[in-house]
Order: sequence, then structure tokens, then C-alpha cells
Amino acid sequence: MDTSGIGRRIAYWRDRRGFTQTEFGRLMGQTKRWVQDIEGGKRQQDPRLSVLVRAAEALRIPLEQLLSDRAPEPPPGSTAPADVLSVVDALYARPVSTDPPTIALLRRRLGYCCEAFQACHYAALARELPLLVVGAMQAAHSAPEDRQSEAQAVLSRVYQLVTSYLHKYGAATAIQAALAADRALAAAERSGDPVQIGASSRHVAKSLVHQKHPQAAVAFATSTARRLADGLTEQGTLGLSTLGMLYLSAALAASDQERTTARLNAATGFVDEAKDVADRQGADLNEDWTMFGPTNVTLHRVDMLVRFEDGWSALEAANGVDGAALADMTRERRAGHHVSMARAALLTRRREAATTELLAAAELAPEEVEGRPDAVNLVKDVVGATPRPDGQLRALAQRCGLRA
Repeated sequence: MDTSGIGRRIAYWRDRRGFTQTEFGRLMGQTKRWVQDIEGGKRQQDPRLSVLVRAAEALRIPLEQLLSDRAPEPPPGSTAPADVLSVVDALYARPVSTDPPTIALLRRRLGYCCEAFQACHYAALARELPLLVVGAMQAAHSAPEDRQSEAQAVLSRVYQLVTSYLHKYGAATAIQAALAADRALAAAERSGDPVQIGASSRHVAKSLVHQKHPQAAVAFATSTARRLADGLTEQGTLGLSTLGMLYLSAALAASDQERTTARLNAATGFVDEAKDVADRQGADLNEDWTMFGPTNVTLHRVDMLVRFEDGWSALEAANGVDGAALADMTRERRAGHHVSMARAALLTRRREAATTELLAAAELAPEEVEGRPDAVNLVKDVVGATPRPDGQLRALAQRCGLRA
């Protein structure tokens, strides 16, 4: 067994995990001096395998990373799955004018894909999206002048769905998601439909957040909401849902920054504006696949507080969620709420509650937890914070590709 460099690697990973030498020694059942010696190479020149195994477990790394300086395998969720790449490839396909699908057929396919997204059936969605993307591009390319507005509106909605789908996979697909969002807005502008312009602008704002430009995202979402407010209001509940979601997008973008009183007040103000719109709308509605309404506003308030790492306030806000209304939300939104509650529980050191919420999310929508980088990292954090993870949590971690 190659033991050269083990002390140096232990010191590296101890520092990465935020442990002092005293804390790591306590985890190992040893003294601070023992840690200093092993890291400095003064003793344990040939450490027992059992010691290395225990050190790897305490540091939450594979044993191989203590034995070698080779670059570790990419963490689970850091690369896009193969079926996601087929959707990305479709974005770069060249539209052809031969036998484009009818707009009516595209709308039916789009409806199926939106239902699959809201049900967290992402594998099924990945199978359908490439054909839908290419078909929508063909239809927009070939539509006569009097059908261009309709065709461009459908194309915009397809690109919006692609953006939402790619955002599920985090940094690995952030660039491609931004491309899809920009195309969605361009198609919406060509359609002249204020609902699609507002909806696609919301996706552009989210892409700006993923590209680490939250301030720009806030400005873009709010300016679009102000500019389109009158036109959207004239569209009835469809337009109100679009307007409300723009304000919620601004709130989440604002909460993607370090917490300050000004930012918290701004984000809270955006949620309050969305609440006013929801009150005018009067109910939770799935207009244009938004599930916007009073319940969704409350869920976003919880999300916003969690993103500011204010776990106690998030838990307090969650008390305002009506259980019956939550049960009527889409599976994607309910699973997302369980994940947010798990984060809030972890922030407040309620490890058992965090585990319960994660398991509930995974049972409701496995693909929402096991395939998403953010959720996988949360599972990793909960496992790391739990001295003795139970069998269900360990099994979930293993399904996420994590050591447990």
C-alpha cells in the first residue's frame, strides 16, 4: 500500500471539510497532537488500514483519495446525463422546411411535455423534447405570414420548457439553458404575445441567476413586470399568472445574494407584490403551466428565506401553507417544497426533520431528488450532519451516487 503523502492528503481534506485538528482528532478518537503528527509525517509512517478507513469516513471521501493524488472522479450530478445531452443537441439542429408538424400537433406534444415536467418525469420528457424542439423550429421556419405569430408563440413556449428542464441540472447545462432562454424571448418578441414575452423574460432572469448575475436578474424581471403590467392584466388570469411569476422570479434572484437588510426587504417586497397579484387572481391556477396563486406565493416566500439561510423564518412562513391547497399543487412543486423544508430543517439543526423531508421528496418524485445536483448536494449535507444515518437515508444517498 502506497502510504507516501497520506498525512498531507489528510490535512488537505480536513481543511476542505472545515475541521480543526482538535475536531478531527475527536472524530478519530485521538488527540490534537496525534493529528499534528500524522499530518506532519512524524509518526504513523505505515498507518493501519483501519485507521485510514476511519479517516476517510470522517472526511466523507473515498479511501482512494487518501492513497493517491490522482484527480477524483467528478462528484455525482456535476455532469449532465446522456439523455439531457440529446436535448442540448436538438438546440443546434438546423430546421428544414419539408413536412413540418402542424401547430395543433405541436401544441398537443407541448402539453404532454409540460405535464411530464410538472410530474417530475424527466426521463420521459427527455425522450420527447428533441423531437418537439426540432418540430417547433420547422413550423416557425415554414409558417405562412398569417400564422407566424402563433408559430413563434409555440416555439417560445417550447424553448421555455427546455430552459426549465436544463436548469434542473445546474452548472453542467447553464450555458445551454441561457441559449434556450434567449431564443425563447426572441421568439416571444416576434410573436407579439405579451404573455409569452413575460413568461420568457422570467426564464431569462433565472438564467442570469445561474450565470451568477442576480442583480441583473432582479432588474430584468422587475423592469419587464412594470413594462408589461397593463397588457398582462388585460389578459385576465393568464396574464395575472405571468405577472405574478415575474415578481416571484425577482424575489428568488434577490435572495441569491448575500443577505443584507436591504436585500431581504427587497425580496420580501417582490413576494408581497406577487401576493397582491394572486389575490386579484383569486385562486391557484395552472395557467400556462405556472401553478400560480396564493399557495405558490407562500411556497416561494419559504424558498426565498431558505436561500437567505434564514431557516427559522422559513419554518415560520411554512406555517402559512394550507395543507389541502398544497396537495393540489403539481408533484414538481410539492417535491420542491419538501426539499426547501429539508434545507430549513438543516439550517436549524433539526437533522431528523431534514431526513424526513428529503425522504418524502424522494418518495413523491425520485427524479427530482436523485438526478438534480442541488438536491444531491443537500442529501450529502444531511448525511454528513447525521452521526448515524438510518437505513433509508443511506439508501437514498447511495441512489444519489454518494457514500453513506
